[in-house]
Amino acid sequence: MLLGKVIGTVWSTRKDENLVGSKFLIVRQVNLELEPQKSTVVAVDSVGAGYGEIVLVAQGSSARQTTFTKNKPVDAVIMAIVDKLDISVKEQLKEIIED
Repeated sequence: MLLGKVIGTVWSTRKDENLVGSKFLIVRQVNLELEPQKSTVVAVDSVGAGYGEIVLVAQGSSARQTTFTKNKPVDAVIMAIVDKLDISVKEQLKEIIED
């Protein structure tokens, strides 16, 4: 899974019949501080995510395991909208000390 931020939409009026009704969103990966990273992915939205939201994306064969994407030609799916991240202060201090 990757943590990402929805940065756009892909509009497609013609697509495989198994994908009719699917919404495609562009997701930029973010780190734990929610800072943008270089990689982006186009993912099918199975949860009603919107622009600017932080989401969890499953990729590969796992992307076809949601109810919405079962047996569909999908390689990435937004499967959760993130409400909050709780990161241990101990882990943050450990990273600072190691740097």
